[in-house]
Amino acid sequence: MQTYAVVSDASTDMSQIEIPTPEPQGTEVLLRVTHSGVCHTDTHLREGYYDLGARGKMRMVDRGIPYPLVMGHEVVGVVEQVGTQATGVAKGETRLVYPWTGCGECAVCLAGRENACAQGRNIGVARPGGYADHVLVPHPRYLLDIEGVDPSWAATMACSGLTAYSAARKVLPLPEDAPVVVIGVGGVGLTAVATLSALGHRNICAVDMSEDNLAAARELGATTTVVSGSDLVASVTEAVGGPVDAVIDFVNNSQTAPTAFDLLVKGGKMVQVGLFGGDVTIPTALLALKMLRIEGSFVGSLGELEEVVDLAKQGKVPRIPVTEGELDLASVTGTLDRLTRGGVTGRIVLKGAAQ
Repeated sequence: MQTYAVVSDASTDMSQIEIPTPEPQGTEVLLRVTHSGVCHTDTHLREGYYDLGARGKMRMVDRGIPYPLVMGHEVVGVVEQVGTQATGVAKGETRLVYPWTGCGECAVCLAGRENACAQGRNIGVARPGGYADHVLVPHPRYLLDIEGVDPSWAATMACSGLTAYSAARKVLPLPEDAPVVVIGVGGVGLTAVATLSALGHRNICAVDMSEDNLAAARELGATTTVVSGSDLVASVTEAVGGPVDAVIDFVNNSQTAPTAFDLLVKGGKMVQVGLFGGDVTIPTALLALKMLRIEGSFVGSLGELEEVVDLAKQGKVPRIPVTEGELDLASVTGTLDRLTRGGVTGRIVLKGAAQ
């Protein structure tokens, strides 16, 4: 099969590599990739590390990530072959892939929180992903029926939609008029705005450097928007009329994390999602005196993705902007370059040759 991969951590260049098409064994299912979303997380994977600020870099090779690295974790495909123990799916069916697979045996996995598994084997990270013409999925339970939902939009739900939904659920419930700030309204942040609105929240402040992103946020439910600047705490506080009950930070770097902390009302909560990296220094006395809560959020559970898809089928989640392209080496490379530079509104989804 054809894949578009990073050959080693010594270079960020993408290459087209042909590898044997896997034969599904046991519970495995082989799908022909029809849609593959391109996520900002893949820019970090391509670089080969995460920025840990003063602690240096977390290199992918040190985490056991294999090379060549075939990324792509927002995948929709058509079932082509099934293993002898794979039940509940049939050839020719279109399915959305849940990529955040764990070991399947630990207490976390058995509790339905595979995305929190310490031995995670995520598709598009530790397992070959959707930047290819086929993808192998370890079990049918990771395949979701998306009948009635546009497959390009559905592909984004595996990460963008799921990440936004899980983060929103971590700050809710709140009184519907309690101010919630969303920092960074690119693809995932826009989805968070739409999700909060769909879940009934009515006081959402979107923060971004891009006026286009802020305009899109207003269309999807943001009641207030603020252009990111030098004194963001003062700007947001003035815009919403005081401290805020919650902040969801889809940037999460050395500038935005302290801002999130300083914006919170007593008893407030900051949910840190972005992987841009850096450090944050927190006054420990204020953390106690203000009874603040800080929580990291990484994608979401299989159950949460099922809830996201169900909401989409019911028409309860507004569709974010989705730009389509072809699934080939030039498009994968070019899209990752665009995301690295910034300025993309919504999500980009690449379609397989047969689409």
